Amino acid sequence: MCAATLPAVPGLADLHRHLDGSLRPETVGELALAQGVEVPEELAFFPGMGLEAALSRFAFTLSLLQEAEAVRRVAAEMCEDAEAEGVSTLEIRFAPQLHRGAAPDEIVDAALDGIDGRAGLILCALYGEDPAVAEGLVQIGASRDGVVGLDLAGGPAPQHRFSLMDYLPAFTAARNAGLGRTVHAGEGRPPGEIWQAVALLGAQRIGHGTTLLDSEDVLRMVVECGTLVEACPTSNWHTGVIPEVAAHPIARWLERGVRVCINTDNTLLSEVDAPEEHRRVAAIPGMTEELLEQAVEHGHAGAFPR
Repeated sequence: MCAATLPAVPGLADLHRHLDGSLRPETVGELALAQGVEVPEELAFFPGMGLEAALSRFAFTLSLLQEAEAVRRVAAEMCEDAEAEGVSTLEIRFAPQLHRGAAPDEIVDAALDGIDGRAGLILCALYGEDPAVAEGLVQIGASRDGVVGLDLAGGPAPQHRFSLMDYLPAFTAARNAGLGRTVHAGEGRPPGEIWQAVALLGAQRIGHGTTLLDSEDVLRMVVECGTLVEACPTSNWHTGVIPEVAAHPIARWLERGVRVCINTDNTLLSEVDAPEEHRRVAAIPGMTEELLEQAVEHGHAGAFPR
């Protein structure tokens, strides 16, 4: 069967794009020069590198984004880049607590200023972080137009003191404040993590979720709840949770009734933009034009309200 072609819809959607992984290469160079540091020869992800190694690459990009003005600049450039890619529904996410050149609320305001109403902003708590930090992000987000959701990002590690369920108070507060909720879950890890995120934390969306088909019970719950899975195939290939983009289960998800959208995750670190991500998905065995169009429509419909 021939590969599907990009659907004729008014724009693409990208709901899972990290600010600290989506700088322009020229911006990386300019910020590094201004700070008197050299750009690492190996910064981009590569296939099979593993999640821990991939997460370590953010240390350098974050070092360039400590000040509010740098955050404002990158947020603005991300919106410009997405528009040039044909993305008409965009959400940008980041962890303001990691940008220590100003208080977290000032960093959030800088990002919102750069976005200027062109995208929704999701605030990321991090696996292993004190849950009080997540609760503080909810307080910041609840008082600002343009902040649309809370995310739990990264992944669990043996040394973490806190588990996924320790973030329940923050996610409950987010729900009560009218913020959307999404969780990085099942990124090569057991599908029970997806169940916890949806059934217990009340997540409306799941980031990655590559192991969803490993449990019929979890699959059934996701379909019945209408949970949107934020698929990031290129990123999953790089982190080694799938052996190649062609092995991504997105086509099978769609056939089983799962709501799925297609996302870049990190345009700089994965060296991919939205059209290329969609072209790669279109070439996955079993993907049809109808299923691809469904995925794009799910992305537009699944954006958190602004």
